[in-house]
Amino acid sequence: MLQSTLFTKTRKEAPKDEVSKNAQLLIRGGFIHKEMAGVYTLLPLGLRVVNKISHIIREEMDGVGGNEVYMTTLQDPDAWEKTGRWNDDVVDDWFKTSLKGGGALGLGFTHEEPLTKLLKNHINSYKDLPVFPYQIQTKFRNELRAKSGIMRGREFLMKDLYSFTASEEETDAFHEKIKPAYMRIFSRVGIGDRTFMTISSGGSFSKYSTEFQTLSDAGEDTILISEDRKVAINKSDYSDELIKDFGFEGIAFSEEKSIEVGDIYKLGTKYSEAIGLMYKGPDGKEHPVNMGSYGIGVGRLMGTIVESLSDEKGIVWPESIAPFRVHLISLGKNEESTMLYENLQKAGVEVLFDNREVGVGEKLADADLLGIPWRIVVGEKSLMAGGVEMKERNSEESSIVKIDAVLSKLT
Repeated sequence: MLQSTLFTKTRKEAPKDEVSKNAQLLIRGGFIHKEMAGVYTLLPLGLRVVNKISHIIREEMDGVGGNEVYMTTLQDPDAWEKTGRWNDDVVDDWFKTSLKGGGALGLGFTHEEPLTKLLKNHINSYKDLPVFPYQIQTKFRNELRAKSGIMRGREFLMKDLYSFTASEEETDAFHEKIKPAYMRIFSRVGIGDRTFMTISSGGSFSKYSTEFQTLSDAGEDTILISEDRKVAINKSDYSDELIKDFGFEGIAFSEEKSIEVGDIYKLGTKYSEAIGLMYKGPDGKEHPVNMGSYGIGVGRLMGTIVESLSDEKGIVWPESIAPFRVHLISLGKNEESTMLYENLQKAGVEVLFDNREVGVGEKLADADLLGIPWRIVVGEKSLMAGGVEMKERNSEESSIVKIDAVLSKLT
């Protein structure tokens, strides 16, 4: 892509009311636009990043047997009334609207109820189980604390997978399968080394649940970490019983702030019993389907990566999710930069070509802000030295590389 055709522009300053680092950098770089508190538009660069994160999530969810669907955002109160969650005293972050012809609809904040209702049309026998539908879809929550940039929004993109099995034992087995899949996702997007599987309260569904927490000063949670075991406990649930249950007795903890980037819950039969999702077992008797819930906030994950991997100059994207792999910068007009741009494109390398007629300092500062993994500068100085200047975004060192050796350097 030619940077001159990119309608978004970089900014030296973020909006004064934006206090989170992730939103400041993403707005300054032209990745997102703030519509209002907790509501952000994805601009071309931001959408490229989100699509790559989503692709990684899809690969891992498909790998554990997931079937992708896309549910409606508009929600009929019927199923929610059966579980009690249409009541504002039970769920206080609904967005609801009235229909012109009478009645009300909600904007979905999660999808356990409608998916359970949907599967009544597809599950009748134990032979129809297990089922693992998932989606990557917009959610709406009337969030009181919309102050953490894209990590806590009123409108946000979420991957939510639900397991439907014949028994709690089968749900447990899928839980153990999804845990490493989640860790693979976090490793592939660049934060695996600072993300810990974390034990937390299971709420009304089970004794404990599993969260995935990434170390960050911007975190809203505090976790107690066992470094040697790569596991942690959410401090808000720290208790003698939990320590004993998970063998943490006598282990020294480090206490760190963290961001929750994923969670998995056992739901049991609460929703299936309320909505009537039953299956006939081998004995011919009807049984309620056992369920689990598995969430990752896609925008939240993007914001966490920015919080974790940025420096004083800007964002540092991992290659796996960067909007482009190469940022090609032309200092002045020269045929060599145009030729290299065309060759990189022919080789299938994603490249952003800064062909703008602006100053050298602005081009280099923008490159640091945008955080594309490889920077290639083509100018009179580099050409006289025998090639182009190549540098990785997370490195202070650059080198002169012959133009015909650029592709081999990238591979």
